[in-house]
Amino acid sequence: MAHILLAEDDGSLRGFLARALERAGHTVVVCENGDEAVAALEDGHYDLLLTDIVMPGADGIEVARLAALKQPGLRIMFITGFAAVALTAAQAAPQAKVLSKPVHLREIVSEVERMIAA
Repeated sequence: MAHILLAEDDGSLRGFLARALERAGHTVVVCENGDEAVAALEDGHYDLLLTDIVMPGADGIEVARLAALKQPGLRIMFITGFAAVALTAAQAAPQAKVLSKPVHLREIVSEVERMIAA
């Protein structure tokens, strides 16, 4: 079981992701934007950051940068609907996994499991 920080501004997707991850046995802290995620980093230790890239407030790349400073070795997974942004994320955090929307919930849960197991 992992402790996951989830940052996603789309309410429907955020709910689907949180429920799928919780059903898989993980604890999920849910944030609706990057600023909430940055604040949540102060409140706990996480095994994985799962973040959208394009969001209000701090974007996912900034959240990941701050998270990596606070928790070196934190696993990071980006999800985005923008191909150009995905390339930027991959360059900014080469150790991170980048998934492009639309993505199936099973794929996200499987990738999370792989990253946690690594």
